[in-house]
Amino acid sequence: MINFPKIDLPQLKSKLQVKSPWDRIIISVLSLFITIPIFIILHQNLIDLEWAFNLDRVFIFIFVFAAIFFLLMYLRTIIILCVAVYLLILFYGSVIGNYGFSEISEDYNSMIYTMSDNPYPQDIVVAKLLPFPNKSKIINAIEYQNPKVRNFAIMATSKHFKGIKGYSDYRTIIQCFAVFKEINGRWNYVNDPKDGDYIATASESLEYFSGDCDDHSILMAAAIRSIGGTPRLIHTKGHIYPEILIGSMIDLEKVNYLIKNVLFQKESYGKKIHYHIDERGQVWMNLDYTAKYPGGPFMYEEILGALTLN
Repeated sequence: MINFPKIDLPQLKSKLQVKSPWDRIIISVLSLFITIPIFIILHQNLIDLEWAFNLDRVFIFIFVFAAIFFLLMYLRTIIILCVAVYLLILFYGSVIGNYGFSEISEDYNSMIYTMSDNPYPQDIVVAKLLPFPNKSKIINAIEYQNPKVRNFAIMATSKHFKGIKGYSDYRTIIQCFAVFKEINGRWNYVNDPKDGDYIATASESLEYFSGDCDDHSILMAAAIRSIGGTPRLIHTKGHIYPEILIGSMIDLEKVNYLIKNVLFQKESYGKKIHYHIDERGQVWMNLDYTAKYPGGPFMYEEILGALTLN
């Protein structure tokens, strides 16, 4: 029969206990670290009450922090064990690629930045969208499976933002923004003939990067779709421009942070991010040829038609 050594619980408890006042300091820091991921989850899933200065989110953060602080104070005799378990959970999340240290940092930075610099929404103002002009010609001109269009898009992704680390969930959007940067940096606006619209194919526009707004929109949509993005074209009075699907409002937080702090810092400095929200609650961001950064100002606000490329 094997005799296991007896565990002296009072002695073990004494070893794990941190002496005052270090116990409160450690608990405060640990409470903050635990509060941040919990607060992010609540922020992403609770309805935004749109209170002034985001006071609803401030109250939630304070409540969560206080609850965790008092819970840890109650368990302060095993505070070292709590720290070890917390770090182990985050380390495990980082290793398996689920939710770890880097993801917490990205989410927190995006959330805080968006709270202080809200993007600017623009609603669809017409109740019934009108037929899209030259719809069949435009669809045929969006040659997203053309090797020239695909190769151009791949070139753009290799030229711009290739070295951006992290944000793996938004790799496709970042690459689509690289396409936007390449096209808008080279685009030369040229009018159509006076006797009617000239619809250039995407591969045709690649030769000189010139044309009017519908030619630009066709090339942008084709290149974006060729690398997995979801574009759509918007028709306003006398104008057509492209947009890209961003996703939910939570996705907008991440993309807003990327544009303003990582990808287009100079171009977007001190400026708003403009976007539309469709009937499904999905966010679409402006990619017009007049924009210096994704989400630049709209030339025309009233939408008359929309052509989504699924």
